[in-house]
Amino acid sequence: MPQYRPDGLGHPKGPRFHLKLPLVAAALVVSLLGSGCTPGSQGGGTTPGAGGTAGAKDERPLVLTTSTILADMARQVAGERVRVESITRLGAEIHGYEPTPSDLKRASGARMVLENGFGLERWAQRFYAGLGNVPHVTLTEGITPLPIAGDAYQGKPNPHAWMSPRLAKVYVENIRRALTRLDPAGAATFQRNAERYSAELDALDTELRTSLARIPPGQRVLATCEGAFSYLARDYGLTEAYLWPVNAESQVTPQRMARLIALVKERRVPAVFCESTVSAEPQKQVAKQSGARFGGVFHVDSLSLPGGPAPNLLELQRHNVGVLQAGLAGS
Repeated sequence: MPQYRPDGLGHPKGPRFHLKLPLVAAALVVSLLGSGCTPGSQGGGTTPGAGGTAGAKDERPLVLTTSTILADMARQVAGERVRVESITRLGAEIHGYEPTPSDLKRASGARMVLENGFGLERWAQRFYAGLGNVPHVTLTEGITPLPIAGDAYQGKPNPHAWMSPRLAKVYVENIRRALTRLDPAGAATFQRNAERYSAELDALDTELRTSLARIPPGQRVLATCEGAFSYLARDYGLTEAYLWPVNAESQVTPQRMARLIALVKERRVPAVFCESTVSAEPQKQVAKQSGARFGGVFHVDSLSLPGGPAPNLLELQRHNVGVLQAGLAGS
């Protein structure tokens, strides 16, 4: 996975954006506008359910999100009043995403961009440089971040706040406010949809709490590749362990691997896990050397395809907890 660097350049070998933005980004938009393509007709991030009929122009305002998970949340609130599309594709790694010319083309027709914040989308600042006056809204506004512990990311905010159903409700409220500013006539619809979705998140919170309580306290260790479960671990009494703080830094040092192996052995953790957007091979090495099993794959930074295990945020959470339970129970 590409590097999530403090300097925001986005790749372990240095920046792949060898571009002088905003001038080059603006030039890309202008040249693509001249191609005769309509917004959303091509490009990287369109996800299922984005709205519109093939061959017919969709007159609804277009809102872009930086991830498929945020797109799912935004659609829950927007209903049919707003067309929501994700810049990144299903299954894409978001931390070091590299926008394409078609992304810039689609963005030129957008009325708003919804981002996570907390340093998740370091690439986005360069992307926004080509958008002119299109506003972007940070959905973690109002959330107190958990700091990342250790290594080069010491003290930086952990960006994965959506993994807490309780904090996901803050995202929902921020989406509702943003959409209401964009489309005041839809205020009642957005309010009604936000209340319904928040109630579903409350029900999910109860469901996850009940499910995770079945895991014996001594086995409640969530050992995975990325430190993406800090908020969920805090909410449900789990101990989090990982190979790297964020997926942008997916190169494992011998020291990190040794620490995780030692913890898995000491706590007799029956299974370790990884995420869908990165290679699981380092974690399989941990399993081999510690005597644990590789318990399966979590979805965190991206939804799955519609027929997959994580087609929306609610199912993503249920899938992850199911994989965790099965792995720690030894089944």
